[in-house]
Amino acid sequence: MPTVEMERRQVVVIGAGPSGAIAAALLKRKGHDVVIIEREHFPRFSIGESLLSHCIDFIEEAGMLEAVQAAGFQVKTGAAFAWGERYSAFDFGDTFSNGKPTTYQVQRGEFDKLLADQAALQGVDIRYGQTIVGADFNGECRYLHVRRQNGSEYHLKARFVLDASGYGRVLSRLLDLEAPSNFPLRRAVFTHVEDRIKHPGFDRSKILITTHPVKRDIWFWTIPFSNGRCSVGVVAAQTHFDGRDSDLDACLRGFIDETPSLSGVLQNAVWDTPARSIGGYSANVKTLHGPGFALLGNAAEFLDPVFSSGVTIAMRSASMAAGVLHRQLTGETVDWQTEFAEPLKRGVDTFRCYVEGWYAGTFQDVIFHPGSSPEIRRMISAILAGYAWDERNPFVSEPKRRLRMLSEICASDPV
Repeated sequence: MPTVEMERRQVVVIGAGPSGAIAAALLKRKGHDVVIIEREHFPRFSIGESLLSHCIDFIEEAGMLEAVQAAGFQVKTGAAFAWGERYSAFDFGDTFSNGKPTTYQVQRGEFDKLLADQAALQGVDIRYGQTIVGADFNGECRYLHVRRQNGSEYHLKARFVLDASGYGRVLSRLLDLEAPSNFPLRRAVFTHVEDRIKHPGFDRSKILITTHPVKRDIWFWTIPFSNGRCSVGVVAAQTHFDGRDSDLDACLRGFIDETPSLSGVLQNAVWDTPARSIGGYSANVKTLHGPGFALLGNAAEFLDPVFSSGVTIAMRSASMAAGVLHRQLTGETVDWQTEFAEPLKRGVDTFRCYVEGWYAGTFQDVIFHPGSSPEIRRMISAILAGYAWDERNPFVSEPKRRLRMLSEICASDPV
């Protein structure tokens, strides 16, 4: 049998999405040898289109902010929530954490390609159309078996591998790291439309999250883009889809028709793109790291799309991992558990608390309550802006207790 080609590299990043591009750029800026293996060709479609303010911190850290600012994406100033006649808006320019006041709403194909191109301009070697089909992490070195699009194969020998493969979850599958998620099985159905929104109460600079008027565990996203289009989707437990039209477009529009506040916003929309669906997206792993590897973003754990936390967690994990790995590669002794996994998990668990509270209704009660103090709203706004690691914020340092107390106050003081 012919000998398989062998190539040696210092760091291999699996996936050229936001976490992979940022991690690779940060390491390259520190002088390390980095190659990205990406299965797809960019641009390619992805959801996760409404960025949080904290994302801008990492884009800036990776030297990509000027390019993102020049790209013409829709500026995002906050998040708005609607339930029946109730409406509550949070401004990212007024938060407890005093982070970045604005961010962007992006069509991910264009945005992800921009970040990857920026990484390449900084010297990162990106190989599109290549797939990791095997991994051997048993010895001192890490071996990845790579298949090119033409069917030829080669081995990559690396000192360290960062898995930024997102929903592909490459190392989780190949190294048997998958673990069950404790989130119920939910499904999203979504599309892009030419929105033609003329509703006087609609703010294009904010994502609109709309709760179903009767079934509060069903919610919708409306994410406006700068080109007159927007992303529209519904998220619900799988049981809520039972008995509905199997045609995805009819299914989505059926949910919207049941929600007058949203159907009014979208009454002039041109439904010109076939709807898509994704289900069972919540995921978890046994460990975030091991000898010679670490898992970033959705390749490790994905919670739920309700607060658009996925890209923020991915970018945060990329920045943290790049920092720890740089120190390791320059000879320092590092502890991936205490310096990466545990601090990353604290922010993820903060998001988890509010996601669970959203579906339980307690966090919705807080968001829609008209009597919340301005200071409490600033603390909540900081979390919605992505600053779930700022433990100066009481709603970050003690999320479960604080949310429980606040929801009890709201319940005792009904609208």
